[in-house]
Amino acid sequence: MKQTIGCLAGLLVVLSFGGGSQAADQWGLTAGDAELQSATVLAFGPEDILFVGDAKAAAIVAIATGDKAGDAGAAAINIDDVGQVLADELKAKAVIVNDLAVNPRTGTAFLAVTADGKAVIASIDGGGKVGVLSMTGVRHSRVQLADAPEDKVVGEGRRARNNRGESITDLAFFENKILVSGLSNADAPSSVRELNFPFAEADSGIAVEIYHAAHGRSEDYAAMRTFVPLMIGGEPTILGAYVCTPLVKIPVAELSAAGERVKATTVAELGNRNRPLDMISYSKGGAEYLLLSNSARGVMKIGTSGLRTAAGLTERVSGGGTAGHAYETVESMTGVVQLDKLNSESALVVLQAEEGGPLNLRTVALP
Repeated sequence: MKQTIGCLAGLLVVLSFGGGSQAADQWGLTAGDAELQSATVLAFGPEDILFVGDAKAAAIVAIATGDKAGDAGAAAINIDDVGQVLADELKAKAVIVNDLAVNPRTGTAFLAVTADGKAVIASIDGGGKVGVLSMTGVRHSRVQLADAPEDKVVGEGRRARNNRGESITDLAFFENKILVSGLSNADAPSSVRELNFPFAEADSGIAVEIYHAAHGRSEDYAAMRTFVPLMIGGEPTILGAYVCTPLVKIPVAELSAAGERVKATTVAELGNRNRPLDMISYSKGGAEYLLLSNSARGVMKIGTSGLRTAAGLTERVSGGGTAGHAYETVESMTGVVQLDKLNSESALVVLQAEEGGPLNLRTVALP
């Protein structure tokens, strides 16, 4: 989950995408008003369906966008101060851009936005036209997460926090399932959930234990901040990043076989005092890579070769050092707070040069 305060100036149109009956029949979507308490993370699924993680409600909403026109291969989106564009057209004083997801078929970008405390899904097509996805009479379905943290502040002083805001930190559609990272209300709150789609009753998720090399201990209380599912050695696998900054792998099969707890393999320590923000996977030159944006350590390019056999870290890494699987810093990509793959050659990124500064939307070449 990413939260970047910005401000959006330009033409805004309301897109009343209803989706088709085929999507409704196949995926269990029905017409009605899709209520959102928040819009914190986004991911695309089949038939141009957008999944919205609503952390405040501890729910995931599937929406038939009806976004069928466009060519992702020809898309190029570049907007200065995109935050102010939305703020002006929504007549909002405060806008937060929480996440970005690109429809891989059309190249339309969808942004999860909080405008004066209200959840909005904005859209920007491949030519830069800005709109808003209507929540009225839209084909949708929703699932409520079981055992989510209560929506209340717990702890005192500097430790006071409302864990409901981290009930959903990231999500992805993979092999007809929705994978969800976040916190539960269990004694070991760090969890990954595997949900069927069309939606059925949600399970309580699997507790995730990791070895945090910068801390020199095993932990099961912090949420995985961002992840991607991908094939490693022919095996469906989650690659996820935590604050301060372990990179871990979890075979998806273990989510079903592990019972109540899965132990992730920490394949790299990427450096402390850092928060991972967003992650994508892509192919280039016959090789597979990850791009991981961070709050303090730039954008990291991580090759996936060797991850299948990578041994897990078991010893402390002190002094802000790194260890394990190698990466390179992409010097040409600075200030990236959110990103998604736009097409086979390009990524769409949200840039913020300095904290509190304007947000710029840019199409950039995949490194």
